[in-house]
Amino acid sequence: MKKALTIVHVASEIEPFSKSGGLANVVGALPRAHHTLGYNTIVITPLYEKIVFIDKYDIEIISQHVPIELTDGITKYVDFYKARTETGPQVYFVKYTPFFGESETLYGTKNENARFFLFDVAALQLLKTFNIQPDIINCHDWHSGLIPYFLKGRYKKDPFWKDTATLFTIHNLTYQLGTNWWDIPSEIRDNGRTRLPAFNDSEVVERINFAKRAILNADAINAVSETYREEIMTIDFGQELHRILKNREKIVFGIVNGIDYGEYDPMTDPGLARHYSDKSIARKKFNKLWLQKIYGLKVDERTPLICMTSRVVEQKGFKMLMPILRTLMRLDTQMIIMGDGDDAIAAYLRNIAKLFPQQFAMVPFDKDRETSLYAGSDMFLLPSRFEPCGINQMISMRYGCVPIVHHIGGLADTVTDYNPENKNSNGFAFTRYTSRHLLVAIVRAIETFKHKRIWKGLIITDLRQANSWILPAQKYIDLYLTTMKLKRRFKEVEL
Repeated sequence: MKKALTIVHVASEIEPFSKSGGLANVVGALPRAHHTLGYNTIVITPLYEKIVFIDKYDIEIISQHVPIELTDGITKYVDFYKARTETGPQVYFVKYTPFFGESETLYGTKNENARFFLFDVAALQLLKTFNIQPDIINCHDWHSGLIPYFLKGRYKKDPFWKDTATLFTIHNLTYQLGTNWWDIPSEIRDNGRTRLPAFNDSEVVERINFAKRAILNADAINAVSETYREEIMTIDFGQELHRILKNREKIVFGIVNGIDYGEYDPMTDPGLARHYSDKSIARKKFNKLWLQKIYGLKVDERTPLICMTSRVVEQKGFKMLMPILRTLMRLDTQMIIMGDGDDAIAAYLRNIAKLFPQQFAMVPFDKDRETSLYAGSDMFLLPSRFEPCGINQMISMRYGCVPIVHHIGGLADTVTDYNPENKNSNGFAFTRYTSRHLLVAIVRAIETFKHKRIWKGLIITDLRQANSWILPAQKYIDLYLTTMKLKRRFKEVEL
């Protein structure tokens, strides 16, 4: 075990214990990759009592009734738990039943800021209670955004933290606090520089901008793709934090996420009708025939089949897709959309399924069948309006399902638009965010699909993509070392 680095990841969710989206995938995989590389790696997350079942995951209590001073004179008592495991990173949990024990969902309460205010203080107290002195704390998204603020302010003179650096990872800048930042009147928004309000002043607490305070105080900041790093410093994608990010540009970095190649493997995936690899892609068609049969589509391997597996929300491009669906159905194309979300969009898609039952299927998200869509479909569609990184397009390529994407954020970093002269082409991309340009990209893919030799080459290219966590995990280690140097340099300037 390398002693060079003690890494602590703090996040609101982690697979397999708790999950609402891609954040859990990253926090489940990245620390595991760091552990595999030989680093002392720890994760701290809330104990959602109605979601994280202690007996199922072999979680034990390690400390009870620990006082957490939130603001002057206001103290709450929490319990600390730990998952018992001999492999992988150490995972610790913060239990506070009034905040994390009464809901069957991870988020959506009226006191989201209060919940994660307490969690951030408790995470630091957990480390101190068990004498774990991190070299680096990687704070994932807004939920852990007060930790850099506390270490630069409240605990600045505490010798326990004198060598601990903080990295704030932006997974999606849209989410800055427990409510929509744009719903708060501009004149009472948190400027990020004032002292925190008293914890019992709930109205003001719920206006704290965790992400802004993290950006202002972290020793370094990173976005989950190189392109998204550039985008968040512009007025179009910066969610009104672009100016402070631009001011700190020299300490803002970008690293594309990866996927777990052990979890996503068409040669071993138990959810597939037939296993295959880049050396046996002829077997892939059996997954397509199975998929068409299961979802009531016309069983025909010659018909191009497109899938989508994402949240059914405007951000993912559905409102741009909806006007062209009937046109696509006239092109002898099939589509399966798996996901949940916006009721109005979902109702429209279900109506399309009724009109074209042998060509279109709309089904709720089913984790057990998600990879069967990638294995059985010819193309994967993700026309997001913005996409910080995107994991689904990387998973689709892992299964030889050719992606069609909007050239934005992490999609631009991972999908190279098809060009017959470019051997690195691995999908189809469009740059202008309009229904017409989306349709053109899909039609280009459909027409290319008719050329079997070319299409086979695209499938093989995708199956051989290097999107595992091996390279990103090492890039994070390099960034941690850079972050620690930045902290030391800042201390020297102060002295």
